[in-house]
Amino acid sequence: MNYLDVAISAANEAGKIHLKYFQTDIQIETKTTPFDLVTIADTESEQIIVGAIRKYFPEHNFLAEENNYEKTNSEFTWIIDPLDGTNNFASGLPIFCTSIALAKKDELILGVIYDATRDELFWAEKDKGSFLNGKPIRVTSQESLQDSILITGFYYDRGEYMERTLDNIRNFFTKRIRGLRRLGAAALDLCYIASGRASGFWEFRLSPWDFAAGKLLVEEAGGKVTNQKGEEVNPNNPSYIVASNAKIHQAMLSVLR
Repeated sequence: MNYLDVAISAANEAGKIHLKYFQTDIQIETKTTPFDLVTIADTESEQIIVGAIRKYFPEHNFLAEENNYEKTNSEFTWIIDPLDGTNNFASGLPIFCTSIALAKKDELILGVIYDATRDELFWAEKDKGSFLNGKPIRVTSQESLQDSILITGFYYDRGEYMERTLDNIRNFFTKRIRGLRRLGAAALDLCYIASGRASGFWEFRLSPWDFAAGKLLVEEAGGKVTNQKGEEVNPNNPSYIVASNAKIHQAMLSVLR
């Protein structure tokens, strides 16, 4: 099995776990803050994903949301969010997904994101394009903020990051953007940029498992992903993320700086 086949198979198995527990009476726990939730669907799906990948690539590294994994000498790292959008999932809101990326050192070479409720499977391979259920996808062609729908996310912090995000929203609306959405699953947000459902996305602080697969999807679909300074983002480190169809990227950065 190649990397893509293994990742797709693992994502599909995780999706079955999501549907098994979705809108059922499960225990919901908190992590570092009352807003940061974890459920049995998170932990079980991560076990399924890591186990499926280790079966074929036992020497590879893993960077995942719910557990720490012992480092190896491999130059390959799987970056995994077993359930992105846990707050939505726990509330019965069907906007969540599994996100699986593979990096060779600091370069992303594979990204797979699966939304089980819609049966939408997004994937991208380095230099091979981005796809949704087997069909190629591209970013929008909008050239101005006035023609664009943007997406944002709110970090769990209810202090400085929240205030700055609210300031950004106000500033974007003064530019007369077409609209703004807050969906609650950053990996899906990036899929929607890649597939042309929106033109731009930003969020103050995302972990690698939140954005790694989506970053490659956006770039392979013709878009651009940087931090708020316009700099390249390392998929192994947390980062401020700005993603767009490339044509409105500079305009977004001018608002966010």
